[in-house]
Amino acid sequence: MYTANETRYDNMIYNRCGKSGLKLSALSLGMWHNFGSVNDIENMKRILFTAFDNGITHFDLANNYGPVYGSAEANMGRILKSDLMPYRNEMVISSKAGYDMWKGPYGDGGSRKYLISSLDESLKRLGLDYVDIFYHHRPDPDTPIEETMAALDQIVRSGKALYVGISNYNKEQTQKAYEILKEQKTPFIIHQPSYSMLNRWIEEDGLKDYLYDNGIGCIAFSPLAQGILTGKYLKGIPADSRAGSGKSPYLHSGDITPEKLEKVKALNEIATQRGQSLTQMALAWILRDGKVTSVLIGASRPEQILENIKAIDNITFTEEECSRIDEILA
Repeated sequence: MYTANETRYDNMIYNRCGKSGLKLSALSLGMWHNFGSVNDIENMKRILFTAFDNGITHFDLANNYGPVYGSAEANMGRILKSDLMPYRNEMVISSKAGYDMWKGPYGDGGSRKYLISSLDESLKRLGLDYVDIFYHHRPDPDTPIEETMAALDQIVRSGKALYVGISNYNKEQTQKAYEILKEQKTPFIIHQPSYSMLNRWIEEDGLKDYLYDNGIGCIAFSPLAQGILTGKYLKGIPADSRAGSGKSPYLHSGDITPEKLEKVKALNEIATQRGQSLTQMALAWILRDGKVTSVLIGASRPEQILENIKAIDNITFTEEECSRIDEILA
């Protein structure tokens, strides 16, 4: 039976999620990859235990994470039952629904039927009575936003989630959701957008400032731009990488252009001067101004967790460093 590290809270940073009473670890563990039915359960345990032993308390899932769909939640449920359930009250466990999950017209989107039934299935797989945060995973143009937000409100009132959030909504969509949920007095505390040095749409859209100004937390996914900001592509495209293998639907060899590689090399020089790896600097950069609550990291082995956690040792950037980064990425 796993026993958690007694000093697990000593070095992690915990940020308040918007204006809510909930705090999230500055780094959270995303279970999008490496926790499916095709992966090794013992390695999953090592990753989860390493994360928790080092103060990571937030574990992020979705109904269709795997492969196969649902298997990440099922594996998390197995590990909770075998080892982590004594620490349930120290953990923030989130899940989502919104993308393709099962066949037929009720298996994705934002309808009340889909969201509530999907969460019921997620709770069964996890072996839990509730999740801490439940997200609508994407805006659904075919469902009135009022229906989607009413479903999120009902989910909280039923006790199946403590808080709700949204993901992949732009500023305008977020504003509509916020106005409805505020009127319903629903505890809407967080938005999960993609955000990285190479993907700044939430700054350009005004979403980042909108969330901060309205007391809504922000947690960034894909902070390393699908691995481009890890440094693994500094000398080319490894055959076993996401871009080189041809197996990733989100990153292809054509995405790693010579121009982009030059920018990554220049960023790596700044990271070296800061005494950080490129990965650590990329994570720290997202947390630099206090407007992002947490950054979602992924891992295929425990050593990556230990490497990433070092990012919080230095999240302060000088004006000169910020200007140089902006120049490189302009």
